[in-house]
Amino acid sequence: MINQTLSPLRYLLRIVVLGAPRVGKTAIIRRFLGDDGFEEQYEPTTEDFHSKLYHIRGERYQLDILDASKERDFPAKRRLSILTGDIFLLVFSVTDRESFTEICSLREEIFTAKSKLTKSKENRQLPIIICGNKTDLNTSRGVQHSDICQSLGEDSVLFEVSAKDCTNLEEMFEALAVLGGLPTETRPSLHRDISIHTYQTLSSRKRNKRAMHEPCGAVHPLARRPSFSSDLRRVMGPSTPKRSTPIERCQIQ
Repeated sequence: MINQTLSPLRYLLRIVVLGAPRVGKTAIIRRFLGDDGFEEQYEPTTEDFHSKLYHIRGERYQLDILDASKERDFPAKRRLSILTGDIFLLVFSVTDRESFTEICSLREEIFTAKSKLTKSKENRQLPIIICGNKTDLNTSRGVQHSDICQSLGEDSVLFEVSAKDCTNLEEMFEALAVLGGLPTETRPSLHRDISIHTYQTLSSRKRNKRAMHEPCGAVHPLARRPSFSSDLRRVMGPSTPKRSTPIERCQIQ
């Protein structure tokens, strides 16, 4: 642990990833975090929260990624995860029609939850990216592009990708940055990956400005999802402090 004062954090955003099992959510997340490997054998998700820290043009950014797969059968937990999200990535497999139907339902659930939170019906412009994965298996395609556009509308942000051969992933990651108001250098190909130790050193106020010129990012090795009470505070905002003096009643003349 480095005992140094870090420069202020410019931006903290959370991406919430949702979708049916076996559609490739974990593989996409690994690509985003800079992992060049690809696992052919499916394994259920064990890690569901990741955090990547960036130094870009002298500013610090933090992007948290929550894979909410484990909450698929727990509507209340899933709803809380949705409410904490700043950007949403809904993943389905182009070979699996049911997985596409599920993300359509999830999309409506996001609209409904966010509308209730903001007490507004005008939430159709939420930062949501629809991701059709496994285009490398195009011969066994079960969801056609025309069907997707018809179900979601022409104004949806849609990418058909392959986490296996990286088709369209960079373009999708750039869209995530644009929707979140982040620098495009958060794309994996546009920054250098460094260790968390090196990142903390560069982040200190006594950092070498020349070393900070190159965009870089570090995956936090000990990232853990905040507690549910912390997530509730994130959603509801800070509690209103108690007044020391009573509020005077308005006298109607």
